[in-house]
Amino acid sequence: MSPTPPYQQNPVTGGVSTPDPVLGAAGKENDTIPATLERLISVPASRAERVTHVRVVPARDAVHDEWPEWADEAVVQGFRDGGGVPRPWRHQVAAAEAAREGRHVTLATGTASGKSMGFQLPALTAIRENAGTTLYLAPTKALAADQLRRLTRLDVPGVRAGLLDGDTDAEARDWVRQHANYVLSNPDMLHYSMLPGHARWASFLRKLRYVVIDECHTYKGVFGSHVAAVLRRLRRICARYGSSPTFILASATTADPAVSASRLTGVEVSAVTDDSSPRGPLVFALWEPPLTTLIGERGAPVRRSATAEAADLLTDLVLDDVRTVVFTRSRRGAEQVSMQTRDYLEERRTGYGKRIAAYRGGYLKTERRALEAALHMDPTKDGALVGLAATTALELGVDVAGLDAVLMAGFPGTRASLWQQAGRAGRAGQGALAVLIARDDPLDTYLVHHSESIFDRPVEASVLDPDNPYVLAPHLCAAAAELPLTDSDLELFGPTTESLLTDLTRREYLRRRPTGWYWTRRERPSALTDLRGTGGASVRIVEDQTGRLLGTVDEGASHSTVHDGAVYLHQSHTYLVDKLDLEQNIALVHRANPDYTTMARDVVQVSILDTEQTQDWGDASLHFGSVEVSTQVVSYLKRKAGTGQIIETKPLELPERVLRTRAVWWTVDPAALRDAELDAAMSAGAAHAAEHASIGLLPLFTPCDRWDIGGVSVPLHPDTERLTVFVYDGHPGGAGFSERAYGAAVAWLTATRDVITACECLEGCPSCVQSPKCGNGNNPLDKAGAARLLNLVLTCAQDGPPPGTR
Repeated sequence: MSPTPPYQQNPVTGGVSTPDPVLGAAGKENDTIPATLERLISVPASRAERVTHVRVVPARDAVHDEWPEWADEAVVQGFRDGGGVPRPWRHQVAAAEAAREGRHVTLATGTASGKSMGFQLPALTAIRENAGTTLYLAPTKALAADQLRRLTRLDVPGVRAGLLDGDTDAEARDWVRQHANYVLSNPDMLHYSMLPGHARWASFLRKLRYVVIDECHTYKGVFGSHVAAVLRRLRRICARYGSSPTFILASATTADPAVSASRLTGVEVSAVTDDSSPRGPLVFALWEPPLTTLIGERGAPVRRSATAEAADLLTDLVLDDVRTVVFTRSRRGAEQVSMQTRDYLEERRTGYGKRIAAYRGGYLKTERRALEAALHMDPTKDGALVGLAATTALELGVDVAGLDAVLMAGFPGTRASLWQQAGRAGRAGQGALAVLIARDDPLDTYLVHHSESIFDRPVEASVLDPDNPYVLAPHLCAAAAELPLTDSDLELFGPTTESLLTDLTRREYLRRRPTGWYWTRRERPSALTDLRGTGGASVRIVEDQTGRLLGTVDEGASHSTVHDGAVYLHQSHTYLVDKLDLEQNIALVHRANPDYTTMARDVVQVSILDTEQTQDWGDASLHFGSVEVSTQVVSYLKRKAGTGQIIETKPLELPERVLRTRAVWWTVDPAALRDAELDAAMSAGAAHAAEHASIGLLPLFTPCDRWDIGGVSVPLHPDTERLTVFVYDGHPGGAGFSERAYGAAVAWLTATRDVITACECLEGCPSCVQSPKCGNGNNPLDKAGAARLLNLVLTCAQDGPPPGTR
């Protein structure tokens, strides 16, 4: 960061913003900070010390344009009357013009910038002209349902919009297939239903003019790679019916949106990025919860949890009738914030508890729809919600009018998601408040003390790998079942296709005939893969006494979330898991009120399969390649609710899971360790601490979550015969994260070392080297040794190998 007082350029928003505020331990007032924030930091007075930085993103004026001449008058009237849009903004018209001309385009502008009009204007006009149908794809059911509500409000004659998702009953599906000219769905339904049954959709696909991919920045990692394969299958089926649809993508502000969109769709895409929508001023505060008097693992200091802090702040905001959403990192976090806030509200004002709810994935259809309805009610009406604790299910574009504040209980993993969540407040141009509440981990601690990493660095590009063989192979099977694959399809699916087809034929998934590759098995090939990368069928969560289905959880996550003895939260009610039956894919639970939460722990081993890239640093080396990871959940912690204090550790017996993936790893020569006075005992703790901290910091350099990656450190690994630290992608075949880490290794490890040395604790704590998911109970850890080890590695990286040894 290179400050230029009194203002700093904000690359994310394109505007200027105030530097460090005159607000801190002294609590001095700043007139630009709204009364909302002033009230939050005034009671108790110590709250002012928790604010580490405030950035004011100034308001922006709108830049309008005229309605295009080709736009149908009924569509324009619909936007004026039903959408409240007298004139479009310039970026909306630019995207609509490109799509109208048949050019694939992505509209990458900020939250609440009216991206929907950019694709609705050409799509609805085409329907009015009887010139084609539209397929709209959303990453979540809630977003598709919200889009349907918006289309209904426009009330354009001749537009027959229909929702197609897993909640759509058979009768409604038949109507959509036979009559709809604007179908709202998701990639999962495209994969499991529309493409395998394309003959029944022939009329719709033959006239398909536009494919809209909303919130396309969410299609990253393994999920993005799956969706890329599905979209290539869609293009292939469309060609079979003589159509060649134009792709219109809508994205949050990201780096290189055109490149990301092109990798996702497989076609050349142009980008519209100049945001011409108005925006009210946004006050953005960074907030670090205080230290408590509790003592954590190995004597480490313990900070108050981000969810507990968020519940306090949400309580105050709801009592002031400030309409607020809290974004949490997990379903459990959303339930915890909701439950605590309800309790706090009832203590302070009877009847206010019903003004708060949780919103997350895994709810049943009726619960989701009821919550969505309550979100759109006038906040003064009975049954309306003023506060909401949500996961990213609400981040993705669902229209929640009139939000005044957004609290983020933990960094959401990427700067793109951070600005997407913060942008949910202040719609329609009014001012708003956003607060990032740090969790007690290396990344969040680093960010709230290095504000430039949030405000003065560009947002990330989406990472996905359409050529991932573990992802692509089952989609080739699905494509062959839809239409036999031919040599002309090889280019469409990418450079790994031919070798994969040979392998699939050898394994008797496909049969090679003179006319192409055929699927010959009886089972549905779409069942071979799960787009969300969850790795298996969903586990049903059932209340034992009543048989009531509460929700579902992915099989891959069930080992750590609904194991025997786990605490499970649902709609502010607490349950204990009696038994996880992996054969029947069911977890039986009963209502309870424990004063603790649970967290699973696992043990991991890594074997190197293939080294693809290497950097020789002399006494150290850096590598990237393929590995096999064996993981087993072996125990879980009971932690006191609200404080996180560990009560006890309970053993578990669950099967081992094996993962073949990609990893980055670095090694250090034993002699260099001795020269640095890192003996065998110290090296184990030093490497372990460095591994934890590096995993925590990696999301700064690649758009991943620390739970998307894993790590192992070994003082003497059998494959390298050196001290080795691995960081691997937590998905079959890899997700691109470790490869990015390899390319940014020096900067990544430098930031890791800086976090460790800057932390004021003595022996290591969650803010630097302790990990909440460590299977070894954060033992051994050597904070000082980790700093010394990383200094050694970075010195080697700078100096390189001695001359003549390359």
